[in-house]
Amino acid sequence: MIPARLILSLTLPFALLGSPVFAAAEAADAPERFSVLLTYGDDECPEPVGDEIVVCANQPESERYRIPKDLRRTEDERAAEQSWTSRVETQDEIARSSRPGSCSVIGTNGFSGCQSAAIRRWFEERREAGN
Repeated sequence: MIPARLILSLTLPFALLGSPVFAAAEAADAPERFSVLLTYGDDECPEPVGDEIVVCANQPESERYRIPKDLRRTEDERAAEQSWTSRVETQDEIARSSRPGSCSVIGTNGFSGCQSAAIRRWFEERREAGN
């Protein structure tokens, strides 16, 4: 469980950035530097120098030399976040160019495919306008 003090120390500077009070104070006496750091294991958070603000988040020692979790996800994990409808639409769009009825200058069914593409675009625009 993450201590409330750590959460407050991580979120408070970012919450204040959008406030009008911070904007007015920013011009007058803004700190020279903000540092947001990750520390690992038993590493200490560096002490601020002068009017510097230092915010630290501690990670386990096992994460020190690892690729960040967001970049470690496999293609299957990323695909699991996408709905089946979106997957089918993507696959249909990819395969559409090689099927008869594609909107292409090559092949016998190009003209009918262009009409179908125009109709699909019209339906998509109507669907987006309704939202």
